[in-house]
Amino acid sequence: MKEALQIAVFASGGGTNFQALLDYEHKSAYNIALLITNHQNAGALERAEKWGKESKVIEELGRPDQEVALEMQSALEDCQIEFIALAGYLRKISPLLVSRYPRRIVNIHPALLPSFGGRGMYGKYVHEAVLKSEKKITGPTVHYVGDGYDTGEIIAQASVPVLDGDDWQTLGNRVLAAEHQLYPAVVDQLCRTVAADEGIGKENIP
Repeated sequence: MKEALQIAVFASGGGTNFQALLDYEHKSAYNIALLITNHQNAGALERAEKWGKESKVIEELGRPDQEVALEMQSALEDCQIEFIALAGYLRKISPLLVSRYPRRIVNIHPALLPSFGGRGMYGKYVHEAVLKSEKKITGPTVHYVGDGYDTGEIIAQASVPVLDGDDWQTLGNRVLAAEHQLYPAVVDQLCRTVAADEGIGKENIP
């Protein structure tokens, strides 16, 4: 059995990008060891159960940020997590975790950063803003997670055309399809780089 980087995926909703990472896992340099969500009814939980992946619900509302961050850190350490992929996780990541995993936390955003990013810019709100701007090109961005919303270093982007007659849903569906292609490939490559740098079973990774 090949060795691979142990990664955690954070997701708040249905988890389609989580699913894309699961589908790609068999040919990748990562093993999804943990799903963390902040919602008891997140669809991503069903995907984790179906694939036999460990999951943990960590509620955040009404709790001190430090308490939440320490619970997350404990869960990550219990699973020996080496890398984190945010996949539709709609809460800000604590500076405690950012410092604990430097350049080991990435996110996928549904627009071409640095445009259309920041607090409150997710899902339909991003696509509505793109349409209002009358730009002709949009697409997903993979970036490192820093202390601010969508401010980390950009790693990769993909271009998606904005078509005449688009509404936020039709545009969002095309961007999401591009996310599902881009994100697993980038996470895989980043994990290969980390493994190579640390000498983690790199001879066993295809």
